[in-house]
This record gives sequence, C-alpha cells and structure tokens, in this order.
Amino acid sequence: MEQSFMQSAMAMGAQSKKGFSRSIAVERKNLITVCRFSVKTLLEKYTAEPIDDSSEEFINFAAILEHILSHRFKGSGSWFDGQRSFWDFIRLACSKVPNNCISSIENMENINSSRAKGRAWLRVALMEKRLSEYIATALRDSRTTRRFYDEGAIMLREEATVLTGMLIGLGAIDFSFCLKGEALDGKSEAVIDYTPYLKFTQSYDYLSDDEDGQSVDSSNSDDSVEHPYIPLVTDEESWRNKCRKMEQRFKIINAQKGYLEELVRLRESQLKKVEMENKKLTAGLEELQLQSQKEKRELENIILELQEQLCYWCLTIIPISSIFISEKDYTPSMLGLCGSLSSLPSCKSLPSLRSTECLVNISAEPSPALTPS
Repeated sequence: MEQSFMQSAMAMGAQSKKGFSRSIAVERKNLITVCRFSVKTLLEKYTAEPIDDSSEEFINFAAILEHILSHRFKGSGSWFDGQRSFWDFIRLACSKVPNNCISSIENMENINSSRAKGRAWLRVALMEKRLSEYIATALRDSRTTRRFYDEGAIMLREEATVLTGMLIGLGAIDFSFCLKGEALDGKSEAVIDYTPYLKFTQSYDYLSDDEDGQSVDSSNSDDSVEHPYIPLVTDEESWRNKCRKMEQRFKIINAQKGYLEELVRLRESQLKKVEMENKKLTAGLEELQLQSQKEKRELENIILELQEQLCYWCLTIIPISSIFISEKDYTPSMLGLCGSLSSLPSCKSLPSLRSTECLVNISAEPSPALTPS
C-alpha cells in the first residue's frame, strides 16, 4: 500500500516536472515567434524617418525583448542591492565589447534603478545599430550567463542564437530616442500586446520559408493537402499574394544590403585611417633611426678627436731630462712630480716645444729655480 502510494507520488512528480518543462518550452517558442513578428513589423514600418518612443511597434518590440532577456532570470538580489534585472547580466557580459556604452549608462544621473538602466541600454544599442553584437558577445560568456539564468532560459538555449540572427536586420533602421520620461522610470512592468501579431497566423504573406515551400509543393502536386492557415484561393490570388510577399522580402533585403554596404564603407575608412597612422609611425621610426645613427657617428668622431688630443698632449709634455731642479730649491713634493714626469715617454726637445701650439711657454731668461744643462 505504502509502496504503491510512493510510486504514484513519484509518477505524479515526474509528470508535473514534464509538464513544467513543456510549459517553459512553449514560453520560449512563443517569445521567439512574437519577436520575429515584431522585427518584421518594424522593418515594414520603417521609412526615411527614424523610429522613436512614440512608435507602437517599437514599444511592443522593447517589451518583447525585455521579456526574452528576463526569461528564467535569477532576479532575487541580496538585501542591500535590491531587485536585479537583466541589466546586471548585460553590464558584466558586455563589458568586453569595444567602445561599449555600459559606463555611460552607469553614469546617467536621471536613471537609478536596474530596470531603467536596462531599458536605456536597449535604446542606446539600437541607436548604435549594435544590439545583435551586444547580445552575441554576452552569449559567448557562458559562465556569466549560467550565473544569471536558470535552466531552460532562452539565453541558455539555441533560441538565443536565433535571436541574434533576427536582430541583425534592425541595423537597417534608424532609431532616435530620448533617454528620459516614463518609459525609463523602471517602475512599470513591460506588457506585450499580442493583438497586432494575430494576423501572422492567418495570413499567407507572413509564412516562414519552410511553410512557403511546403505550400508551393503541395499546390503543384496532384493530391495536395490544404494548409490549416491558408484559405482556399484561386491561382490568380495565390500568385498576387506571392508577388506581394516577394516584394516585402525584397524591401527587407534591400534595407539590410544598404546597412551592410554602409558598414563596409565605415570599416574601409577606419582601415585607411589606421594605414595612414601606420605609415606616419613607420616614417617617424625611420627618421629616429637615421638621427640616432647620425648622432652615433658624431659621438664616435668626438671620441676619436679626444683620443688624438690625449695622445698629442702625452707626447708633447716637456721631457724631464731637459729640466734640472736646483739642489737648493727642491722639495719632496717636487721630487714626486719629477718622478711622475720621468715615467712619461718623451722624444722632443725644447726647441720643438716652441714651434708647436703648446700652452707652456718657456722664457729665454734663466729661472732662479731652473739651470740649463
């Protein structure tokens, strides 16, 4: 009896665990699907004018992305740092992004809460056209990601890679936001409005590529199967819808192409600047090397000249043999001097000293201390 009760309890626990995992999987799928629809609506809405906070499509997109980044987030902070949000994860995981906006958002005076900083980061990343780059960099830091998210979160699954691919297309859109106001107060919860996306499940224009291929194959086959979301239409209507869908795809691809071309031009200009700086540094280095070689040669010439002068003065010192110190006037200090002079080699006489540019001048008159030999 007791054993059967334990088995039934374990079975119920396993079943509830499976049901919980299934519900999490459904949440992931729904959020990614709605995010894809939201990106499509933004691309369709965009014209020449930038999209700002007044756009309903952007408000919904921001709410969807906030829900994705907060999915299965470990939000309970300690007693002194308050409630955490996905900004705490972005702040650490995206710190290695070159020229990032993390520090500037941290230093904003009018934004205090973690949620408000996360919303400000989302807008700045969209204006920089680098949202996909930020999230891709954060996903590469798997240790930090597992630290902030529970098992089953979108950021820990392969759906996150799909998300980064979807967000690349937003680089073709110009955004303009004011980083003040109610949207960044961080007090209100982000609410998703699903009503604009209900048409995607009933319209042929927004089918995925796989569904489109299946519908085309089925229409060409003899025993075709009716698609559950496509009403029965004539061939003319089908081709008209298909042309409209291809036109929409062309607009999206053309916008992405323009963005990528602009990005390539920017990288080329940066590369040219780096090459010019490299040339300047190389020319400066060569000039410094030539200058150092010139100074080295000048120093070597000075050393040789000093060595020649030293040898000259050693050879032109008055020989001790031509000078006699009077026995009456000698002192011990003079004897020491005579001993030091006698050790120097000399081969020149007094007449030769007068003919040179020696600084010692010997007068013709006999000195009281010196007597000629």
